Amino acid sequence: MSENGREAIRVEHVAKSFGAVTALVDVSMHLKQGEVLGLIGDNGAGKSTLVKILSGYIRPDRGKIFVNGEEVSIRTVDQARALGIDTVYQDLALVPTLSVYHNMFLKREEVRGWGPFRWLNNREMRARARRAIDDIGIGTLRSVESEVATLSGGQRQAIAIARSVHTGASILLLDEPLAAMGAKEGEIIIDLIRDLKAQGKSMIVVAHNFIHIVAVCDRVNLLQHGRITFDKLTKETSADELTEIVAAEYRASRRASAAR
Repeated sequence: MSENGREAIRVEHVAKSFGAVTALVDVSMHLKQGEVLGLIGDNGAGKSTLVKILSGYIRPDRGKIFVNGEEVSIRTVDQARALGIDTVYQDLALVPTLSVYHNMFLKREEVRGWGPFRWLNNREMRARARRAIDDIGIGTLRSVESEVATLSGGQRQAIAIARSVHTGASILLLDEPLAAMGAKEGEIIIDLIRDLKAQGKSMIVVAHNFIHIVAVCDRVNLLQHGRITFDKLTKETSADELTEIVAAEYRASRRASAAR
């Protein structure tokens, strides 16, 4: 865990509703600088809503957000990125038919020339993409000229994370980075998260696999019914305990439904 007490993000009493549907009731949480925080909860618990608020995709109805100790109002994705916050979603937003390096510079292409006489600076993008990938330690990727469609799921996820890091993000929100991956592919991402933590990156990892959460996170928060109901160091809990807590919620929900 981060040895300093400084916080990368603090959320205080954040709430969000969509019409008659309340997604977040009263969420307060924090992420320390250099920490990896696991965020778990059942489907519909509000995890995606919270991530989208921190990413600038949607605005909360109320509450406060602090980034590196300063209160901020995150109104857009660009503003979140300017604050050093970037999100890697499960669908990755990669273009399968483009090369790795073109995906790394998607919508931020390097060009040469001026006015109407401009062309892509592919040599520069290839070199910078290779350095960025080497810097975060994706040793399994042999060529940045490979089409993304030819890569494994773990390699694609790693490329999406590398793109965020390359653009200067210091706070990464990883939405299900290990979903539907086998053990070998999952290890690529687990190793990458550990490497990024060693570089001082702060991360929130949304996941359903509690074994992965315990393996890679410093601390875990459980989001239930629009609130954080559990906050514990992963070294003080276990996958079995987390599973039982979520299972107990499920059983209680089933009993309540049957009683209606």
